[in-house]
Amino acid sequence: MLVSERIGQFFLEGGSGRDRLEYTEYGAGDSWVVLLHGQLMPRRMQQPLARALAGEGLHVVTLDLLGHGRSDRPADPMLYSTTAFGEQVVALLDHLGAAEAIIGGTSLGANVSLEVAALAPERVRGLILEMPVLDNAVEAGILAFAPLMFAARFLPFTVNGVRRLTRAVPRGIVPFWAGIALDTCHQHADSMAAVVHGLFFGRIAPPSALRRAMTMPALVVGHPSDPVHPAADAAMLAEEMPHATFVRAHSILEWRVRPERLDRAAVDFALGCWKQQGRTRARRARGSTA
Repeated sequence: MLVSERIGQFFLEGGSGRDRLEYTEYGAGDSWVVLLHGQLMPRRMQQPLARALAGEGLHVVTLDLLGHGRSDRPADPMLYSTTAFGEQVVALLDHLGAAEAIIGGTSLGANVSLEVAALAPERVRGLILEMPVLDNAVEAGILAFAPLMFAARFLPFTVNGVRRLTRAVPRGIVPFWAGIALDTCHQHADSMAAVVHGLFFGRIAPPSALRRAMTMPALVVGHPSDPVHPAADAAMLAEEMPHATFVRAHSILEWRVRPERLDRAAVDFALGCWKQQGRTRARRARGSTA
């Protein structure tokens, strides 16, 4: 099913001045879903899922968080944290006029979704959380991202050189996920160092006590054999949240190369969240006229 796609932008006043954030809308209506990308990746990585959800009648928005994709990329590490990213998502909802939305994301995007639920639970209809990064991922996360931070900080020519090389490859001639990899390599050394630094030394996710208090429905997807995003973290999160459902992916790549099963799970979950809201409103309306 074909759905409309529109690119938009909004601005935030912050410590670095006026920062521009870019997003893409898929579909229309009041059943909002916001999808967030992984660390250093562009919002386009969520395009396949966004199209699948919008094809079922949902109004989907994918956002480039500050320092990512086509949004502004200031070089101040103080601007980057999962909490700050969560505030950007709430600002997006305000900009769109969306009272509530299902918030979802992959890796960093999953953690930011949890931050939105902690900051503004009344705005979160449900959560779609793919491979969250929690307690069991600390060591692997350091090993994966510390070299990137040091290269960007002390050997910036390596990061900038990779950007120049990958920029020369036309995205239209490579497969979709190869294009996402090329876009992820399109980094500026100063902003990349700032993003990784800010995330390293800030809160990576809401603590367990806050997660246990999140009562909105959640779909949690975990991957086997992924040390940076261990399935144990996803399973732990699903146990902590009182209304969470855990789905184990068959592999790290399942949602990328054979997405049908997990797309269906996400679609059914999102539609169920909005149908439940409709039933709740109907009950409230009947109560007010009794």
